[in-house]
Amino acid sequence: MAETGSNASDQQGGAEVHAFGIDFGGSGIKGAPVDLTTGQFAADRNRIETPQPATPEAVAEVMRELVQQADLPEDAPVGVTVPAVVRRGTVESAANIDEAWIGTDADKLFTSALGRSVHVVNDADAAGYAEVRYGAAKDQSGLVLVTTLGTGIGSALVFRGQLVPNTELGHLEIDGHDAESRAANSVREKKELSWDEWAERLTIYYRTLEKLFSPDLFVIGGGVSKKADKFVHLVDVKTPMIPAKLGNQAGIVGAALLAQQELRAG
Repeated sequence: MAETGSNASDQQGGAEVHAFGIDFGGSGIKGAPVDLTTGQFAADRNRIETPQPATPEAVAEVMRELVQQADLPEDAPVGVTVPAVVRRGTVESAANIDEAWIGTDADKLFTSALGRSVHVVNDADAAGYAEVRYGAAKDQSGLVLVTTLGTGIGSALVFRGQLVPNTELGHLEIDGHDAESRAANSVREKKELSWDEWAERLTIYYRTLEKLFSPDLFVIGGGVSKKADKFVHLVDVKTPMIPAKLGNQAGIVGAALLAQQELRAG
């Protein structure tokens, strides 16, 4: 588990501490240095098209290029998001990436390719953790459940600043269906559901999460969170529910923060 800690934990004598975050997506691979005292990008984000096929070795080459473009201290760690289950640096699923990733020790591969410490994490975990540290759930005590509503449903579970990785709650079976196959934003768009119709499906989903985890707060991420005013108030649950704040920066920021914490813990 990774512990949030205070802002002071990411400072060295009051100086800014930077780590580099990389968000690996299906169409683009984006990277930026992150000021860990503020959670803001320390320089402009760069983006390179995702290679096809996006094998581990091909992606490593792109990440090397992104890091070379940045003026980083030699000891600055790199955090990388992957849309998959990641356990101790090894990728264990490949629902939306090349099957060659399954069984790949991505920590080892990228550390070797980049010549510096690299820590690989699930993309939803990185985004959710960033929201707890710097975004919508900052200073929230108790149990926070961050979900990203997009092509599927990603999830991050954070308790008192500690991340419980790889929850994959979009794949809960509800009424005989994989949850994201009924409630993801892509389903709303494909089936042309009204906001009210979609909210009925989201109510079923989030009530199930309430029963299982009794969270203190739901944070709703994903691109559709920009339209939170159209649907969040229609979701009938007891738990407070608020939109995420960091947008598409969250994955990069969370990956960078977790990489820095992993380096210090190691």
